[in-house]
Amino acid sequence: MDQNDYLIETRLHQLNPKLHRRFSESLFVLPGLLSRYTILFPEFTDHSETHSMAIVDYCNQIMGKDIISRLNADELYVLLMGCYLHDIGMGISQKEYEEFCPQIDFGDYYEGKKNSSMQGVVRAFHSEFSGCFIRKYAALFDLPSEEHLQAIVQVTRGHRVVDLFDEQEYPEKLKLKNGNTISMPFLAAVLRLADDLNVAKDRNSRLFFDPDNHSTERQRLENLKHEAIRKMEIYPDRIEMEAVTDDPQIRSEIIKLAGKLQKSLDYCADVVSRRSDFRLTQKKIELKINHEEIV
Repeated sequence: MDQNDYLIETRLHQLNPKLHRRFSESLFVLPGLLSRYTILFPEFTDHSETHSMAIVDYCNQIMGKDIISRLNADELYVLLMGCYLHDIGMGISQKEYEEFCPQIDFGDYYEGKKNSSMQGVVRAFHSEFSGCFIRKYAALFDLPSEEHLQAIVQVTRGHRVVDLFDEQEYPEKLKLKNGNTISMPFLAAVLRLADDLNVAKDRNSRLFFDPDNHSTERQRLENLKHEAIRKMEIYPDRIEMEAVTDDPQIRSEIIKLAGKLQKSLDYCADVVSRRSDFRLTQKKIELKINHEEIV
């Protein structure tokens, strides 16, 4: 949907060139920080700035021109920063891990787990580690205010399984000193859906991993599943997912994934309709495997 390319960035520049410059300048430090995920997760799908750019593109397509034109500059800025920073916790160092862990509520994660590796904990709670990282290094990104920092942290955390109906964690309107408000549940829902949709083959570039060399069978299946998904197209009323595979196991995995994406779409659309002034128009994930529609 080329007509939606760069809408968020363009609209932010139109509304507030200074805030757009803050965003643009923050991009200079991000490639090195985002690429650190490969130290802990060398076999994972892409979590670099290329993934972040894809998430911005999906946000553009999900919202479209009408919604984007109704967002204020601060909302556009927070969403862009969230798109780029949501996975930054995947690349924390051992020292940062030890510093951030006491700040995170792990719930019952450790129950029944005698040995939990740093890699496993970071993977399970990377959105929380991203929030901690953003708070600690906020000066790197020259954020305009403490309120912007709060919004970016929460929208970033919201891309995973936190409750976007929690009114304390995600107030419908976060007020800024400049008079603008930020619709946090809406931004978090859009970011979550965009991130979930980034599963097609172009995320599995051979620049990021060797698909013939995996440490676990689970990782092999994950990567082959992504390789089989050739296209994800977003239309105003639906999202089309196309895959090509002759492997029954991969086929089954893709069908399961389509079901998960439908649940994510339903949840995010519900959050948006009940907790914001907006509506998501996409209603269904339509899956085709080998050009055959899967019901």
